Amino acid sequence: KHLFEVKRKDQLNALKNLVDLNDVNQQYKIIDIMLKGLFKVLEDSRVVLVAANLQPDDPFPLDDKIKEAYSHVVENTAFFGDVALRFPRIVHHYYDRNTEWEKTLRWGLSFCNQSGVFNGGNHQQVLTLMSQELGITEKSPDFINPYRTEKDD
Repeated sequence: KHLFEVKRKDQLNALKNLVDLNDVNQQYKIIDIMLKGLFKVLEDSRVVLVAANLQPDDPFPLDDKIKEAYSHVVENTAFFGDVALRFPRIVHHYYDRNTEWEKTLRWGLSFCNQSGVFNGGNHQQVLTLMSQELGITEKSPDFINPYRTEKDD
């Protein structure tokens, strides 16, 4: 759990640099490359975990390969949530046309929600808001993406 927190801090710092980049074309290019890599890792990790028959609420795995896949799923699902909330327009541009990504993300969200890693704290909120932003779950009446700006509309 501590390593997860450290990784999340690094991810948010990288994202801050991307937000500060005032070139929308560059942001599109960087996010396109980033999402392709992120979903490749997520899908590869899903394959490993399914093959190992690991359930999200099982004790944390001891095998290094399975442990790494588990970590990749929770880290990348959370990071995708951060990207989707901060760059909704760009993420919708790529994500909405990719049904494979949607299936993989739904699996990752389900895994994360059942794992207990996200219980409490603001990481759970990221998953909840991202699910609503992308239409995976119905938007609550009071849904607000806290990072959305006029240029996202």
